[in-house]
Amino acid sequence: MNQNKIYDVIIIGGGVIGTAIARYLMRFDVKVLLLERHNDVGEEASGANSGIVHSGYDPKPGTKKAKFNVLGNKMMPEVAKELDLNFKQIGSLTLSFSEEDDKTLLDLKKRAEENGVDVKLLSKGEVFKIEPNLSKEIHGALLAPSAGIVSPFGLTVNLMENAMDNGAELLLNHEVIEIEKISEFCRVFCGNGAFFDAKTVVDAAGALADKVQEMIEKPSFSITPRKGEYFVLDHFNNDFIKHTIFMCPTKVGKGVLISQTTSGNYLVGPSNDSCDVDDVSTDALTLEDIKKTALKICPNLPFNETIREFSGVRPNSNVDDFVIEESKNFNGLFIVGGISSPGLASAIAIGDYVSKLIRDKLSLKDNLNYNPNIRKHISLSKIGKEKYNELIKKNPSYGKLICRCEKVSEGEIVDSIHRNCGAHTIKGVKKRIRPGFGKCQGTFCEAEVLKILARELKLPLEEICYSELGTNILLKAQKGAENE
Repeated sequence: MNQNKIYDVIIIGGGVIGTAIARYLMRFDVKVLLLERHNDVGEEASGANSGIVHSGYDPKPGTKKAKFNVLGNKMMPEVAKELDLNFKQIGSLTLSFSEEDDKTLLDLKKRAEENGVDVKLLSKGEVFKIEPNLSKEIHGALLAPSAGIVSPFGLTVNLMENAMDNGAELLLNHEVIEIEKISEFCRVFCGNGAFFDAKTVVDAAGALADKVQEMIEKPSFSITPRKGEYFVLDHFNNDFIKHTIFMCPTKVGKGVLISQTTSGNYLVGPSNDSCDVDDVSTDALTLEDIKKTALKICPNLPFNETIREFSGVRPNSNVDDFVIEESKNFNGLFIVGGISSPGLASAIAIGDYVSKLIRDKLSLKDNLNYNPNIRKHISLSKIGKEKYNELIKKNPSYGKLICRCEKVSEGEIVDSIHRNCGAHTIKGVKKRIRPGFGKCQGTFCEAEVLKILARELKLPLEEICYSELGTNILLKAQKGAENE
């Protein structure tokens, strides 16, 4: 299948990098197609990470990591407003537990100054004034006030929604298997038999970015997927830990962290182990190691509040930096790979930068109708009780509570389905507006979400999937179930 049209840009990969590039490209008069191998965007590292918008003190000065991390952090407050995201600039504390750690904090402070990031060294007493639940064994900490948290699902989905609002196209379940140069164009072949032509191709395939480049030329880098496992704790106390808490970083990563999420849960993790690209399993021994380390940071951390565990796969490369370049051998190919931490914080700055590279290459004109804002989401937490009651009078579905744990109404679920880049699976609804993310983990609301999806998408109940194609919730619907 060919669409019989030539795109200006095909983006391979619907993670936060691919969707950011798509969103920023739509500032120009351009035809963009994003191809994603999964049944939704943000299904890999972009949907399974800490949600930290790093300040930028840690990357080596002069690297792409430092440049785009610092820029992305500065851009996030405005982008969060445009994309209707809950972004909280809660700050981070990097802890010292030894004299060696003290020296590391001094080095990090120097790096921060070179990167243009505001930080402050705190004494032990100063730390306990703002975080009294931390270990009494700490020596002090490095405070980075500009660090923040954002929903990684929300950022990825809303970037794609905004891109589609402005004319970008999205095709899910289109895994790229081959790329050829045909005359002045690139032809991209998918595993389902479809193929598409474009003037330029962006390889933003995450943990498979090196494999995509290998379809055309010898890769300029290689990816070693590394798995990070996490605990998720219920939103039991908003003041228990108020900052993102890091240990001193090492050569293999930033170590175990403790942080709130924008929804008030707490994340504890991650681990850092090599794995297969699609291995998102968790195991008891790894989680136990995370738990032991976390209790050294915060001895009273209530693991009895754990509501689930999960893991995500990071696209760590053999290049100690992000790979953002146009191929020297294959005209029209842009490689954006190895975007591990601080990739989430850097994504919007990378999207802005790469879109301008493509603009210059294709001599694109500005899109005079570009709108950077998405349509606002309606929720009780945002509009308040009085306005919410007014809304219910106009649309009673907003008064029908489907998820009691996360306080999500039927109206919000319906809205999430009918937006550009809308939900069409149980997990898709869950990661957009949170039904099923609460203490009961969907025990009471999943069946209701299933029926709403079937009704709104005009599909039989048994055709609704949990996530990927083939993950159908029901084998056969009971007669009359749609009306129960």
